[in-house]
Amino acid sequence: MRRVAQVIALRPDMAAEYRELHRAVPEPVLDRLRRSHIANYSIHLLGDRLFSYFEYHGDDLAGDPATQEWWRLTAPCQRPVDEAEAGAWWASAEQVFLME
Repeated sequence: MRRVAQVIALRPDMAAEYRELHRAVPEPVLDRLRRSHIANYSIHLLGDRLFSYFEYHGDDLAGDPATQEWWRLTAPCQRPVDEAEAGAWWASAEQVFLME
């Protein structure tokens, strides 16, 4: 299992739309996350920064049509942070502490 923590900026003018999209995530998107063995997935907002955390046990999501459509809907709400690697959307955060 791999713990993944990521950061991306939320466009302030799109905050309401982003929240609304996440109030009703389409079931095919949630199903794909589950089938990819992603668990304990959460997204948090602080200021204009979105922080996501999930535990990844498996398969790639990128080829899934429902996931691609979801990304098409959410992408206009976001922008990469300065810390993101070239060409990356979300910037991965370094784990500096873990208590289990």
